[in-house]
Amino acid sequence: MAEKHMTGYALSAKSGIPKSTIGNILNCTFDSMKLRVLHDICQGLGIGIPEFFASPLFEEDNLEP
Repeated sequence: MAEKHMTGYALSAKSGIPKSTIGNILNCTFDSMKLRVLHDICQGLGIGIPEFFASPLFEEDNLEP
């Protein structure tokens, strides 16, 4: 969202995901999420799922055990 200069509200509007769900994701209150939600968020950000997972956040050294 920061790279796209988007707020949670803007992402909610573009993705169709409720703002409360976006907030829960940002606050890490979900243990997991459905691929459909991730897909919709990526569409709202204007990126594909492969681009999302290409982030250094998902490199093995950065993942919690």
